[in-house]
Amino acid sequence: MPKITELSQLDPEQTYSYADYLTWHIKETIELIKGKVMLMSPAPNVLHQRIERKLLVGIDLHLKNKRCEIFPAPFDVRLYDRKQSVLSNQEIFTVVQPDLCVICNPDILDKQGCNGAPDWIIEILSPGNSKREMQIKYQLYQECGVQEYWLVYPEQQAIHQFVLDAEGQYQLKAMFADESASSYLFPDLSIDLTDLFAGR
Repeated sequence: MPKITELSQLDPEQTYSYADYLTWHIKETIELIKGKVMLMSPAPNVLHQRIERKLLVGIDLHLKNKRCEIFPAPFDVRLYDRKQSVLSNQEIFTVVQPDLCVICNPDILDKQGCNGAPDWIIEILSPGNSKREMQIKYQLYQECGVQEYWLVYPEQQAIHQFVLDAEGQYQLKAMFADESASSYLFPDLSIDLTDLFAGR
């Protein structure tokens, strides 16, 4: 089988596994969504990166001496139905690269990244993010059991917080747009929004 170095070598109609993904040498950043290749948005802008850095540093400091860890992209997060146990690379058909993810179960971490659903995912919207892309991620994170999901809107200087309910469905828990945002999983963690969105 020829070495895959270009996106054009992949068949958009074919279903690929994470095992396939690991053999590719493609310069573009891609994700697999239920076996289908999805090209990620172009490189994030300065505002996006500044917000990501501030969230990463603030959350990492809060998690010091706790069981949980935060990881920034690029970082392979392999997702599947929450009812399934840990799967092999050949059995996994979804791998995403969230901007930030917090993982509290060290058993789902391996040398390749995260094999299972993180506890908390944060996605920072960029001009290149499509509504379709965000809808796909919302459904995916809900299906796979990501307990808390934040969507950060840099231009609107706001954060939407979604939390899984008892039925495993996301509920919009809060829309933060004032002075601070707090995590559902870590109630004593407060993010200063004035500082987070400073320097636009």
